[in-house]
Amino acid sequence: MSVFMPFKASIVIPTKNAGLPLKAVLDAVVRQEIDGAFEVLVVDSGSSDGTVELVRQYPQIRLIEIESREFGHGKTRNFAISNTTGEFIAMITHDALPLHSRWLAELLKTAEADARIAGVFGRHVAYPEATIFTQQELVTHFQGFLARPVVELDDPVRYANEEGYRQYLYFFSDNNALLRRTVWQEIPYPEVDFAEDQAWARLIIEAGYRKAYAPDAVVAHSHDYGFVERFQRSFDESYALRRLFDYQHGTGLRHALRAFVGLTLRDVRFAYKTKLYKSHWRQVAAMPVSNFMRVMGYFLGSQGSRIPRPIQRWLSRDQRLLAISSLKHAE
Repeated sequence: MSVFMPFKASIVIPTKNAGLPLKAVLDAVVRQEIDGAFEVLVVDSGSSDGTVELVRQYPQIRLIEIESREFGHGKTRNFAISNTTGEFIAMITHDALPLHSRWLAELLKTAEADARIAGVFGRHVAYPEATIFTQQELVTHFQGFLARPVVELDDPVRYANEEGYRQYLYFFSDNNALLRRTVWQEIPYPEVDFAEDQAWARLIIEAGYRKAYAPDAVVAHSHDYGFVERFQRSFDESYALRRLFDYQHGTGLRHALRAFVGLTLRDVRFAYKTKLYKSHWRQVAAMPVSNFMRVMGYFLGSQGSRIPRPIQRWLSRDQRLLAISSLKHAE
């Protein structure tokens, strides 16, 4: 008589034209070592670059294909999770590379330490080819969570009045994360077009659950964008966060210019301290332009609701990609 053994964890990977780097991710995922069994599910939304054929080379990985027009950041992740059975669900993206065979075990260890933890996010480090500024920014960002690796809504007055506190509680990255299935069944991802992970974190925090950081669950995940793409992605992020959370702090042009000066002075000091201006002078020369594009993207994104739709589509990378996808489908 066979006995059904439920999976301890399910690993979900959404893909779309992931390219050859996906092979390293899949190799790392199937090599994970945990106390128990796990499954891996890839949901592909219309890849045309060989991604699907690559996934099919792994018999231990299930593949579900959907049309590109059916994709939604929250919608597709909910669909994927509903097709898995693990007690916990690990979420990564196709360009997030687990750096050791205990990545999943570290996420699980953190979640299982406290039944009130609804979700866990892990650390990101930059790929070796990333700029020194990108590498340093990720180090600094994730160091900020070490002082309080487990958080909950423990100060309602502060939560109501302090935007920075809400931002800290909402941060969650499903480029590298773990969800408790029983909580997801109660609170699935909101079906939003951006920042579905932070929107979910807000819901679980407001429902009284805890969120945790697992610093030893590490993936390589970074992007060095060109100037135009940096601007467009900053616009999309800022516009989405303003619509989702109504963030008000720092939305004026004066604040944007101060932010540009502050970021650039920070990076200049870092370049001087590390003598980066000698070893990587091109990165130092490009840094002020990149900072300006980021800050202006955030500024215009915060004003997105006032911008006419045709101009929004020109400023937004996501809206442009969706328009291209719709045209291809119409053809």
